[in-house]
Amino acid sequence: MRTSAEIRQSFLDFFASKGHTIVPSAPIVVKNDPTLLFTNAGMNQFKDFFLGNRVPPSKRVADTQKCLRVSGKHNDLEEVGVDTYHHTMFEMLGNWSFGDYFKKDAIAWSWELLTAVLGIDKDRIYVTVFEGDAAEHLPKDEEAYEEWKKWIAEDRILTGSKKDNFWEMGDTGPCGPCTEIHVDCRPDTERAAVDGKTLVNNDHPQVIEIWNNVFMQFNRLKDKSLTPLPAQHVDTGMGFERLVRVLQNKQSNYDTDIFTGTIATTAQLTGKQYGFGDSKSDVAFRVLADHIRAIAFTIADGQLPSNKDAGYVIRRILRRAVRYYYSYLDYKQPLLHQLLPGLAKQFEHVFPELINQQEFVAKVIREEEEAFLRTLDKGLRKMDDVIQAAKNGNQTISGAAAFELYDTFGFPIDLSMLIAAENAVTIDKPGFDQELLMQKDRSRQATAIDTEDWVILSNGQLMEFVGYDSLEISTKVLRYRKVKAKGKESFQLVLAATPFYAESGGQVGDTGTLSFMGEMIQVVDTKKENDLIVHFVSKLPVNITAPVVAKVEGSRRKKTEAHHSATHLLHAALRQVLGNHVVQKGSLVNDEHLRFDFAHFSKPTESELAQIEAIVNEKIRCNIPVEISEMPKEDALKLGAMALFGEKYSDIVRVVVMDKRYSVELCGGTHVSATGELGTFKLKHEAAVAAGVRRIEAVAGTAAETWISTQLEQLHKIREVLKHPADIVKAAESAVADNQQLRKQLEALEQKALNSLKQELLTQVENLNGTQFLAATVEVSQPDALKKLCFDLKAGLDRAAIVLATTIGDKAYVAISFSDLLVTEKGLDAGKLIKEVAAPLIKGGGGGQKALATAGGQDSSRFPELFEALREKASQ
Repeated sequence: MRTSAEIRQSFLDFFASKGHTIVPSAPIVVKNDPTLLFTNAGMNQFKDFFLGNRVPPSKRVADTQKCLRVSGKHNDLEEVGVDTYHHTMFEMLGNWSFGDYFKKDAIAWSWELLTAVLGIDKDRIYVTVFEGDAAEHLPKDEEAYEEWKKWIAEDRILTGSKKDNFWEMGDTGPCGPCTEIHVDCRPDTERAAVDGKTLVNNDHPQVIEIWNNVFMQFNRLKDKSLTPLPAQHVDTGMGFERLVRVLQNKQSNYDTDIFTGTIATTAQLTGKQYGFGDSKSDVAFRVLADHIRAIAFTIADGQLPSNKDAGYVIRRILRRAVRYYYSYLDYKQPLLHQLLPGLAKQFEHVFPELINQQEFVAKVIREEEEAFLRTLDKGLRKMDDVIQAAKNGNQTISGAAAFELYDTFGFPIDLSMLIAAENAVTIDKPGFDQELLMQKDRSRQATAIDTEDWVILSNGQLMEFVGYDSLEISTKVLRYRKVKAKGKESFQLVLAATPFYAESGGQVGDTGTLSFMGEMIQVVDTKKENDLIVHFVSKLPVNITAPVVAKVEGSRRKKTEAHHSATHLLHAALRQVLGNHVVQKGSLVNDEHLRFDFAHFSKPTESELAQIEAIVNEKIRCNIPVEISEMPKEDALKLGAMALFGEKYSDIVRVVVMDKRYSVELCGGTHVSATGELGTFKLKHEAAVAAGVRRIEAVAGTAAETWISTQLEQLHKIREVLKHPADIVKAAESAVADNQQLRKQLEALEQKALNSLKQELLTQVENLNGTQFLAATVEVSQPDALKKLCFDLKAGLDRAAIVLATTIGDKAYVAISFSDLLVTEKGLDAGKLIKEVAAPLIKGGGGGQKALATAGGQDSSRFPELFEALREKASQ
């Protein structure tokens, strides 16, 4: 039996023999096409060739392409793991002709490869061709039909509708008729009983499409019309997983060696056995084997999980996988990251990017797993309550409830819909969509800005920013406009020339003043809008056409510059200590501090952070000149300048150098003239802000001096509180130890008091129709004591219904608790009663579980009413 690697190579070798150039797979993450988040077909990277925008390096190419289909038109997520042949990430084997060969050769070579080279039985193959579409004035594809007649019996050539046999990448873009090749994998007995052609394109799990030959002839425009492409092209895509399944004679893609290694590892880790069936655990095995590929390769290609766009798609897939192993393989700790080594090794020679970043990808995945596992258990309990409410009602989970699961517990809507379907209830999806839209509307309203048109005073040539060299110049206003935001009115001005730095590259915008013939107008911020530098002011001058003296607040700029230069020194130190994989992921530079986000997969140790700080301070003491020059971008990169991911640079760039052997970066911000001006640098805080991304907050210059002085002042106060000990650390440790000892003694005394109170309360228990009812007002020092009493009282009662109340200060507190038997037999729900009965009476709020719930409020005068209401519930 040929391995999957051998089958892949056979495909590539065959088309190499037909004059095709073998090209590498494009990244699965699309960075330069606004119409796509991910590569969802092999043709994506060749789109410009089809449109005639670029000239291909070769007219014939072949490849294997990593693809992902989980959103938009091509969305197979819900079928993944349930059936035998759908996947999120999959490989697409493809051969391409850019204005060279067309239908004749493409069809002949497809037949030759499948039958003569790969050995698929001819009598198991069916093909489809486009039947035409009158509405779009598209005729039947007679050319493809005639070409197929040369190779296969005419009764095996089927016609298909536009849905099946007219391929479109999306709402717009290259498209054309296609011919699909299907293989009947059923046993001979079944094939004899039912003609395979009746099962083609009918979702039969054993009669499957494996190859689609698309004949690119048109471009779909936004208005839905079709225009001819500059040349005719061939775009083929063969599902690698399906092909391997056919050639390895398996009934499922997941039974091939593409997935069996991952499934075996999962079985070993979980102690469960894969049964090759349709049980929930078997589906879970398949979901994990599929999803780990999509998660791993997208992260390796540069897309971290997040809460928006492509990052959220990956987070959804990962959380779906976590939920499957948590619920159906009974595995309650991170699992996915443990599957990485085998997967990376499997694809080492075809997609090496994964093994090259294996440790980083594994750590990102593990962080995501741990984060979701922390909320999953609570979310599933909430989901159980929501499902039970739906079953007791109209079998539908409301949109509001589904939105709470999404917003509070991080459950993607498709995950909630999956769990709902497993429990025979549905989700009000339109209601969920409405809740989501309302949230977005609220966010938009909170940030809504009403901007009027510009009032043009002069159409003079805009001068460049002059603030690198000058902080005060004479200029004039070219245009202004009124802005309303959150009910407040302000104005924006554009000057003919300005020393004010506009917010960009992490550096905040300058503040300062505009003097109109002595009338002072405060500039509260400066931002960019396209090529305009916009100055934000709270009011307009009396004479806006008067000459203006624009003056930047120098002290604030100087402090900001210190932090920007410190950021460059910090970036270089991080790379020196932690490794060259560290790259900037975001920054904020102002006069008070700097914030620097960077890619790194683990928390730096205290020793590493100390080393980083020491390196920065050493560079400050060296008083290195900060050299700034402009040069062509290519020259800057040759110099070793770091170009930040996601930044857009012009052909001429500004290069900031602080020792060519230490820090060379492309940067448009303002800086000190020598590192010695920073004085000192101090790390304040380091933490994770996202999977694989860390954040450092630090101070430099006078801000560092202020911060250090504050810390010393606090230390002095602590020394005073501790009576000026010789060893302040030892004294603090002793004080903490004494406090802990006293706390233990107090807790022991309180426990004795509670035990005595418990015995007294047990004498007050009433028997109400078999229910052991207790309602009492007690004196305790802490609200949590009510819960402790409830637990202790229930321990000696098997059918207890307890309501305890207390007043601490001017606050009222209540606890309601039921034995599990009463929850089951009588349907009593403490959480529901605390919200519906107790909280309104005491003018407060609360919550909890069915067996125990608590509330706090303002009114203790209505405790008797509460006790009576609970007595009535317990006696029913």
